Amino acid sequence: MKDFLLNDADKAFRMQAREFLLRVLAPRAQAIEDQQDWDAVKDVVRALGEAQYLRLMFADLYRGPLENPGLTHATILSEEASYLNYAFETTIATALSCAYPLHRYASPAIRERYLTPILDGLSIGAIGVTEKNVGSDSAGMETRVEFDERTREWVINGFKRYISNASVADVYIVYGISNPAVPASKGMSAVVVPGGHRGMSFPRNYAFMGRRGCIVGEVEFVDCRVPADHLLGEQDNAFRIMLSMFNFERAILGGSGLGVARSAFDIATAHAQSRSAFGQRLGAKQLVWDWVAEMSWRIDAAELLTYRATKMYDSGVAGKDLMKQAAMAKLVATETANFCADRCVQTLGGDGLTKEYGRAEQIYRDARAMTIVGGTSEMAKYLIASRDLPDLKPNL
Repeated sequence: MKDFLLNDADKAFRMQAREFLLRVLAPRAQAIEDQQDWDAVKDVVRALGEAQYLRLMFADLYRGPLENPGLTHATILSEEASYLNYAFETTIATALSCAYPLHRYASPAIRERYLTPILDGLSIGAIGVTEKNVGSDSAGMETRVEFDERTREWVINGFKRYISNASVADVYIVYGISNPAVPASKGMSAVVVPGGHRGMSFPRNYAFMGRRGCIVGEVEFVDCRVPADHLLGEQDNAFRIMLSMFNFERAILGGSGLGVARSAFDIATAHAQSRSAFGQRLGAKQLVWDWVAEMSWRIDAAELLTYRATKMYDSGVAGKDLMKQAAMAKLVATETANFCADRCVQTLGGDGLTKEYGRAEQIYRDARAMTIVGGTSEMAKYLIASRDLPDLKPNL
């Protein structure tokens, strides 16, 4: 771990965040994994809020010791949390993805009502984008968000699925089509919906192979009404809001991938140096040397790409000018997490398949989601290539 792109203040923050999470998250990580203990999750979220860690993205609201907080520091936090428990990190990453558009696009009154509790660690946020026929192709959204002139309310009808923090979130940002007569990029709106609001229900939560402790499920809206001031930004202009959120989310996922990859690497290298086979240490075998070398260079590459993207963001680069770099960070870091998790299990052999001999099998299950959530690896490649081949439109 070289931290080439991080300055001394960033490195000091990493150590501070690491020590904090070892004290607050590490003792609860097993309960989150084995018992899906939501109370443990909330305890850590509350502690993060009290320590100002949930305000790192919002310099105007941050009251901690950092002089220039930003996405770089939020990503470092994501990396260190994912090293210990990726399911927990998913919860706070989703909350930040909710906080971001609230901070930037909500009216002052709505910001104060919904954003402040999230940043204080007192409430949890969620984002409603994915639907039955909508994943990477968010323009195909079927949820409707229509304005009732008579009551001055936004009326939401639709069905969202694979929603992190579904049923436990205190506030939801819901994206839907407000003008079906035009392309989604010109007819999508986003509204804020408080958790448990009338017209909102939660048909079921999913049981995933990994990320145990992260609650993910379905949210249905049937004539769900919120006041006019719960609109984010302007009517029909939420596609731009969503795209700006994705750049931020992909960089954060770069940090998540790094944390998982580093955790797998440390377990694998420790085993390779302590386990003997055929009269010598396992790590002395040429094949294992090859695995370790590839894990190492992949992690360094992911680190450089991830913190390049965050430093660009913090310097003011946004929109399409950041899309390629954020996609590269997400792609390489999450693919690296999967590679390292796989090589870790293989290095440990039978021990890597059991819960009795450590976290390798958990990391393997957790990592598999990373190349799918927040945009698939295939979608990331499309975004990268679209910047390099601007005169072509790939056949998706």
